[in-house]
Amino acid sequence: MASRVRPFTDEQARALINLRPRYETAIEAERDLARLPYNLVRKRVSGHEYLYEAIDRANNGKSLGRMTPELEQRLADYQATKQNLKERLATARNLVEEIGRLARPLRLPMLANMPGELLRELDRRGLLDGSLLVVGTNCMAAYSLEAGGTITEAPEETEDFDLAWVAEQESEDAVLWAALKAVDSTFTLNTERTFQARNAKAYEVELLVAPSREPTMARKEQPRPIPLPEQEWLLLGRPVDQVVPCRDGTAARLVVPDPRWFALHKLWLGRQAKRNPLKRRKDLQQGTAVLDAVAEAMPQYPLDEAFEAAIPAELVDMWREWREHRR
Repeated sequence: MASRVRPFTDEQARALINLRPRYETAIEAERDLARLPYNLVRKRVSGHEYLYEAIDRANNGKSLGRMTPELEQRLADYQATKQNLKERLATARNLVEEIGRLARPLRLPMLANMPGELLRELDRRGLLDGSLLVVGTNCMAAYSLEAGGTITEAPEETEDFDLAWVAEQESEDAVLWAALKAVDSTFTLNTERTFQARNAKAYEVELLVAPSREPTMARKEQPRPIPLPEQEWLLLGRPVDQVVPCRDGTAARLVVPDPRWFALHKLWLGRQAKRNPLKRRKDLQQGTAVLDAVAEAMPQYPLDEAFEAAIPAELVDMWREWREHRR
C-alpha cells in the first residue's frame, strides 16, 4: 500500500516549527492590548484637567478624577505600555508574514482566509482553550502537521466553518456570537437552521454540541445547535493543537479532535443515508486518510488494544472495515 503521508522536507519543517512561537508572540500581544482600557485621555473641563477612560474614538467615557501626580503617572505608564505592546505586535506580525510568504512556494498546508480570521479572534478571546473545537474539513491542515507531512488524497477545501462547543464550565455570555460579530458585523442567524450563522457573502459558520456539553452554553448563545449524540465521540482522546499558515500570509491556531475519533466519526457520517451524497464521499475519503495517517505517522495516538476496547458499538464496523483495508 502506498504511503498516505508525504513527509515534510527540512525546509518545510523549519518554516512550520518557526511559525508557532512567532504566532504566539503576536496573539499574546493582542491579548495584552485587549486587557488595556480602550484609551486614557486628558480633558480640560471648566478650567481643570481630568483623566478620562475613553470607550470609543470620540473619547466618550468616564472621568477617573481631577489630575493628580498619581493619575499623571498612571497616564504615562498606560501610554508606555500600549506603545510597547503595539511595537511587539507589529514585529511579531512581520515575522509571521515572513513565513506566510513562503507557505505557497513551499506547498505548506494552509487555511483559507476567512477561517483564519475567525480562528484568530477565537484565540484572542481564549475560546480555543477548552470552549470550542474546530471540526470538519478545516481540521485536515492540523492533522498534516501532527503527522509531520502532507496527508495525500484527502479533500481539504471547504466553504464553511464547523465548530463544536466543548466547554465543561457554564458560560454566562454569548461568547461565540460576540466573536463572530467582531470579525464581521454582517453575520446573522439563519432562522431556518438555528445552528448556523451566515455573513453577507454567504459564508457559513455552524455550531455543533454533544448532549453532555449543551448545558454549559449560555442561554443567549448563537448559533444554537441541536445536541447530537455522535458529537460525544469527538470529546474522547486528546485534541491536536497546531498553528498553520493562511493563504493571505497570516497564520491561525487550530485545536481539533483526537484524529482517531475524528476519523471514525467521519467514516460513520459517510454511511448515513440521510447525509448529502457528495458529503458522504468526502467523509469517507477524509476518515480513511486520517486513520491511515495515524497508523503511519502518529505514534502519539496509538491504535492499540486499549483504543480498540474503547470503541463504541456504533463505530465497530467502521474500525473493522478500515483494518481490512490496511491489510
